[in-house]
Amino acid sequence: MAIGGWHVVVLLLVYTVIPVRSDGSNHKYKVGDPVPLYANKVGPFHNPSETYRYFDLPFCFPAHVKEKKEALGEVLNGDRLVSAPYKLDFLQDKDSEIVCKKKLNKEEVAQFRSAVSKDYYFQMYYDDLPIWGFLGKVDKEGKSDPSEYRYYLFKHLHYEIFYNKDRVIEINARTDPNALVDLTDDKEVDVEFMYSVKWKETSTPFEKRMDKYSQSSSLPHHLEIHWFSIINSCVTVLLLTGFLATILMRVLKNDFVKYAHDEETADDQEETGWKYIHGDVFRYPKYKSLFAAALGSGTQLFTLTVFIFILALVGVFYPYNRGALFTALVVIYALTSGIAGYVAASFYCQLEGANWVRNLLLTGGLFCGPLFLTFCFLNTVAIAYSATAALPFGTIVVIFLIWALVTSPLLVLGGIAGKNSKAEFQAPCRTTKYPREIPPLPWYRGSLPQMAMAGFLPFSAIYIELYYIFASVWGHRIYTIYSILFIVFIILLIVTAFITVALTYFQLAAEDHEWWWRSFLCGGSTGLFIYSYCLYYYYARSDMSGFMQTSFFFGYMACICYGFFLMLGTVGFRAALFFVRHIYHSIKCE
Repeated sequence: MAIGGWHVVVLLLVYTVIPVRSDGSNHKYKVGDPVPLYANKVGPFHNPSETYRYFDLPFCFPAHVKEKKEALGEVLNGDRLVSAPYKLDFLQDKDSEIVCKKKLNKEEVAQFRSAVSKDYYFQMYYDDLPIWGFLGKVDKEGKSDPSEYRYYLFKHLHYEIFYNKDRVIEINARTDPNALVDLTDDKEVDVEFMYSVKWKETSTPFEKRMDKYSQSSSLPHHLEIHWFSIINSCVTVLLLTGFLATILMRVLKNDFVKYAHDEETADDQEETGWKYIHGDVFRYPKYKSLFAAALGSGTQLFTLTVFIFILALVGVFYPYNRGALFTALVVIYALTSGIAGYVAASFYCQLEGANWVRNLLLTGGLFCGPLFLTFCFLNTVAIAYSATAALPFGTIVVIFLIWALVTSPLLVLGGIAGKNSKAEFQAPCRTTKYPREIPPLPWYRGSLPQMAMAGFLPFSAIYIELYYIFASVWGHRIYTIYSILFIVFIILLIVTAFITVALTYFQLAAEDHEWWWRSFLCGGSTGLFIYSYCLYYYYARSDMSGFMQTSFFFGYMACICYGFFLMLGTVGFRAALFFVRHIYHSIKCE
């Protein structure tokens, strides 16, 4: 790529991707200074993906509507900040200030009524501090028939703002339960939108103003549940891992003694068990281009996950750092594509593959392809709903440029480096010319039953933590205990590796030498368990509804679970490969 092209890449990353840290770190105010207040979005409380622009509802417009320039991550997050109609100047108290007087026509009344019936909330940012509130309430008291419900809109907002010297520390917004507008009937309504502001002094230092948001997820009773789940997972995992390790060590020791004894006593004796297939165990798998591509993509996703954890543990993803996670995912995925290219091409060449260019194309499209198709469908749905989840054309162009100017060139460079690495496949035994026939095996030794066995144990180690992550990603709970999540991730990797090794041993002992794909599928099967948990979470633990929210939930969760499948499949195969090499090194193979 020409040097000019790299300049474009750097400028793209700086101006559109990397978000300016927006925690108001240099916002100092004097009395009467205007403090920025942005209205962000409105939407049904139970459908976190279904959000709309604040002024899609007929609120009072400010004199000058100014849109805030947003980084890529904020746009991906569905944030669309515009100047709000309220003026909350520094240290200026206000009592029942009128924003505007408005006559709502029948359509606008119906619009607000529909929003109130669906539990719509609004979100704003004041000096980069989040504000939440509900638009209205439904009066259901003593009414069994929904047609008798009364719908009310809140028209008076009370802002309580805390300051320390020249800084804004905290803001709370509450609605006046007595200032209501009845929206039940289809008729024109006069509304007087009002707000009050009360400033109070606090001793909380500016540096700790975001702590109140992160503390909500680390309250003592929450932490107890997290630690209980971790100890529970650790004990289960240690017991099962110890149990499997003991069996494997004992069985392997007996095998080694038996095979050594067989060699000393009678060389012409018929071999049995896993030694019998030593001439086939390192026979390259079918569809080796696809296999190498899956390993490359899995390794890239593993690296991406590790980097995300490092950023989380360092404290980059503090609550309401708008879009930071999305930005990190896009940038790190783009920058790690070279790893996918290198691993796929080098492994493909080790398996004596000839068409490495096709292998690279397959690697590039294996995860990105399904993700792109899912995005196209879901973005079309969001556009049809006029939701803020629909990406503007400019953002799609930016993502395409990142893919074309960063991801693809790095993938190709990694592939060339992998092809030229000239690494050889380290097989301790020679492979025979013709494969041995696999003896008939019982049904439970088939791929699907083995995958079910392999996926259950790792899933049981993470499922308690999964609820909190789902409640954070697909709800309004804040998740900040990344250290606990990291421990759970390590447990997940250890269990996946161990269960795959154990199942691979039993497969080889049954003289079934086609272990390559099986070990990958068994390792990745936890991804399928996580997707089945999605069904349980959607129907039993959440109140999500509607076509858009349902398609977003199952569409993007399918992509995430597919990513887990590739990542854990790679971990499972690498562990199995290390184990198989080790045991065949330990015996003499002709």
